[in-house]
Amino acid sequence: MKQKPVKRYEADMYAPIRDYFVGQGYEVFGEVNHCDLTAIKEDELIIVEFKRNLSVELLIQAAKRQRFTDHVYVAIPKPKYKLFSKKWQDVVYLIRRLELGLILVSFPKKGAVMELSIAPAPFDRERSKQFNKRKRARIIQEMRGRYGDYNVGGSNQTKIMTAYKQGCIQIAALLQHYGPLAPKALKEKGATDKASSILSKNYYGWFTRIKRGVYALTPTGEKELAAYPELVDHYISMAEDTISPSDGEMGQSNPAAAQ
Repeated sequence: MKQKPVKRYEADMYAPIRDYFVGQGYEVFGEVNHCDLTAIKEDELIIVEFKRNLSVELLIQAAKRQRFTDHVYVAIPKPKYKLFSKKWQDVVYLIRRLELGLILVSFPKKGAVMELSIAPAPFDRERSKQFNKRKRARIIQEMRGRYGDYNVGGSNQTKIMTAYKQGCIQIAALLQHYGPLAPKALKEKGATDKASSILSKNYYGWFTRIKRGVYALTPTGEKELAAYPELVDHYISMAEDTISPSDGEMGQSNPAAAQ
């Protein structure tokens, strides 16, 4: 018969963590002024807070302990999920961001094993921002590539209006209004610089190539475009502002669309 897993408590983690710090030359005491474990060596004070799960409550508790020392750890049982998963990497980032340490305790059949996973250390925000400057640039690029705000923040399982989709709508609006066009002519009317890529990939199935380098709108594109009248009006107005007398035949309005 399969045995039920043993329920573990915060106190079950105390002995292996105490033994570790004692082995490092610290004097260790439990439950000192509401701190689960304290360790001291000369003037270096370490505080460890225990919980059965990583929680906001535990992080708040640990952050408050940082008023007394820079050497604060949170201790939890070692998670059952994989430690190279995105979920765990997010946990690690948060712990480092809060400048806390992390101790994991596992419970094999006999005894308990402590693992010092993260040591408390200052978090270099400038280095972090420098490392992520490309992601920052992509956020700004996405914002600047959009017109208007068509999404509700916090929404789940809903279609999101992106700069890429607006680029598709813009191209579709131009093809509907002016008729078949080449990517160069589309760009001259204000279309995104990614027009060639959008047309060739045809992610939404809105476009069809009628001859080499010239594209038209499909019936699917016509139907889908009807859902975005405000954007269509904006892009056509923008295109008309860019038209010059030298635009030539490809810049003339589609007679069928004008009727």
